[in-house]
Amino acid sequence: IQVNIGNEPQKSGIHVNQLEEFAKICSDLKLNIIGLMCIPPLNEDPEKSFMRMSYLNSKMNFKDLSMGMSSDYLTALDYKSTFLRIGSNIFGERIKKL
Repeated sequence: IQVNIGNEPQKSGIHVNQLEEFAKICSDLKLNIIGLMCIPPLNEDPEKSFMRMSYLNSKMNFKDLSMGMSSDYLTALDYKSTFLRIGSNIFGERIKKL
């Protein structure tokens, strides 16, 4: 389940205060939810978001947690992330098209 951890209007995802209800609906529909994912706000220290997501994932007893990108994956690992997005560390920075 994608969580809009920073309540940012430009991002998709469930707001934290709707998460438990949404997870229940998914469970009632027999969907196999394995964990949560988030992308923290760009201009904030991601540790606060990672800490909160780790707590929520554990509280909901999910197995996996997807958070952390090339710039912050070590911090994400400290908070039990099981999926990382480290593309730019592997492939290099994206080339911006004009």
